[in-house]
Amino acid sequence: MLGSMAGDMTVTEVALLGELEALGREVARAKSEIAALRVDDINASHIPTATDELDAVVSHTANATNEILDCCEILEGLQTRLAGSDAATLSDAVTRIYEACSFQDITGQRIGKVVSALKSIEQRVAAVTQTFGRGGPAPPCTEEAPAGVLTQGQELANGPQLPGAGTSQAEVDRLLASFD
Repeated sequence: MLGSMAGDMTVTEVALLGELEALGREVARAKSEIAALRVDDINASHIPTATDELDAVVSHTANATNEILDCCEILEGLQTRLAGSDAATLSDAVTRIYEACSFQDITGQRIGKVVSALKSIEQRVAAVTQTFGRGGPAPPCTEEAPAGVLTQGQELANGPQLPGAGTSQAEVDRLLASFD
């Protein structure tokens, strides 16, 4: 096309048309790459399967933790039958088990964060595929409140943090000292 119009166009117009054609080729290439990704499989199978598996992990972890806690209660009942250092040793062991079982809540919170991230990715992938004319409607947004509209409890309840990313003990101590 450029060759047939070359005599009627300025150098700037020819350069601009060339850039537009290059941009068109880039968009076509991006569309073909997106089509090759098999996005439908990602949204229809992979992400839902991953979130279902993570939900199952949370459920099984909670069930196992409840079973462990039930056994601890039995051990506490036996503790009254023991005397001296045996009772103290059993009490210490049961306390350590109770403390260790807190992993279940922390694990559940972290997996919940991963599930939320996967659902967000699913929505964004669906939006991109709709933009390029492929795929069905985007999955419904599952956010509870718009960004920036959080209650005080939501702002403070960040759940477990990765090492180095959470609030330090010194910061917690300063906060608690401020209540005095």
